Amino acid sequence: MVSSKVIIFDCDSTLSSIEGIDELARIAGDEVRQQIEEMTNAAMEGKIPLESVFARRLEIIKPTQEQVTNIGELYIQTVEPSALSAIATLKQKGWLPIILSAGYVQAIQPLAQYLGIEAIEAVPLLFNPDGSYQDFERSYPTTRSGGKLEIVNKIRNQYSPTLMVAVGDGVSDLETKPGVNMFIGFGRYAVREKVKAQANYFIQDLAEILSIIPS
Repeated sequence: MVSSKVIIFDCDSTLSSIEGIDELARIAGDEVRQQIEEMTNAAMEGKIPLESVFARRLEIIKPTQEQVTNIGELYIQTVEPSALSAIATLKQKGWLPIILSAGYVQAIQPLAQYLGIEAIEAVPLLFNPDGSYQDFERSYPTTRSGGKLEIVNKIRNQYSPTLMVAVGDGVSDLETKPGVNMFIGFGRYAVREKVKAQANYFIQDLAEILSIIPS
């Protein structure tokens, strides 16, 4: 399949106002939520490598299949206000939207469907037959620093686009910049100073993308 224009979106704090892992932690109680939020922020700001907290957060929370499904519904309830219309317009203009996330496939799928996005690159979670947490796909690139750039390169090989744009709030998103034609930092929900400083553009509303990228 060939698509001449590809736009890649982060999920958490970009397409939705929440961080899915933090919401899973909230279910486990305030103490766990605070601990997980501190880890998440440190990783998203680039203070610590993502791989140093990825497994640890899940091992602390041990989310059930049902809880992960509930986060999927929460993503829709907290969707970025312009996302639905912006993505519809992008698709009309010939852009292929893809979600690229260090979040979880099972949680992101409902939001992707709601937004009309068919392609998801995110981490599969593994559950036991009773729905209890078992593990995650440990080889998946977005579980570690630099993993999003690996996926971007895979997408480039798969679709052979003439234009690639990436949009996100975190340092892991910024790492995709060498592999795309344009990196747009997003700051409606979280402003990471490194991202703001190094992005080609920095926006507060996804509708702004339409006036930035080539039509």
